[in-house]
Amino acid sequence: MTAFAEFALDNSGLDNLPPLRDVVARHDLAPKKALGQNFLFDLNLTGKIARSGGQLKGVTVIEVGPGPGGLTRALLSEGARKVIAIERDERCLAALAEISAVCPGRLHVEAGDALEVDYAALARLHGDGGPLRIIANLPYNIATPLLTKWIENPHWPPFWERLVLMFQREVAERIVATPRERADYGRLGVLCGWRTQARILFDVPAAAFTPPPKVTSSIIEIIPRAAPLPCDMAVLTRVTHAAFGQRRKMLRQSLKSLGCDPLPLLQAAGLPETARAEEIEVAGFVALAQALRPLAR
Repeated sequence: MTAFAEFALDNSGLDNLPPLRDVVARHDLAPKKALGQNFLFDLNLTGKIARSGGQLKGVTVIEVGPGPGGLTRALLSEGARKVIAIERDERCLAALAEISAVCPGRLHVEAGDALEVDYAALARLHGDGGPLRIIANLPYNIATPLLTKWIENPHWPPFWERLVLMFQREVAERIVATPRERADYGRLGVLCGWRTQARILFDVPAAAFTPPPKVTSSIIEIIPRAAPLPCDMAVLTRVTHAAFGQRRKMLRQSLKSLGCDPLPLLQAAGLPETARAEEIEVAGFVALAQALRPLAR
């Protein structure tokens, strides 16, 4: 049997699954606010999110917070070789098991806290060494810490080749911000801009969710840079924390919290002492971190 036929057979099983709303009702899966749960039942929308991850045939996908499995179904339908779903809510495991039953060997459910998972180890254990992407409707309450964890990976390029993630619109704007969007530009924008290329793909209205959140959401694509500017992550974090911690002040003042004279640092980085954090490009922050590193040892 060809790989294409196998995918077609699996998709036929997915098509025969009951509607998500029926699954949620049968398993009593009322979304929990404490877990940041907002379920998507619109199959057109979950399919659009899955397709935003590119051609998935032969790709292993990590999904965080699958809930009853709406996006999980879409990822498998779009041809993902395997989906590794990380779910903290034990109530959802039975619903996910129903999906696994019609896609033998293509869905692994990892029960646990997404913030504590060793993602690279999980990929090695359940992947096949091929391409891996993370595609997820992230719970709002852990979205930023998870993104930071994936981008601060000490090994670069990382184990993932693409992230397609959902965030609150205001967080998405901070991720893609540059000095041209000064109000949104901050530490998260510098971190993402240093190691990745990020763009907002489309918005998802609150009405698409159950229950509807009070904010608009956005789907973001994040691609790792093959060779980001050389920089010590810990030192860059110190620099951005100091600079944006007092973003209204000039750098000659805000960088004093680093415990050294800012003027030689600014001179070494080629930055004007009167500049403010929101005016500095990512390369400028990297240059500051490089100048500070000998003093940070």
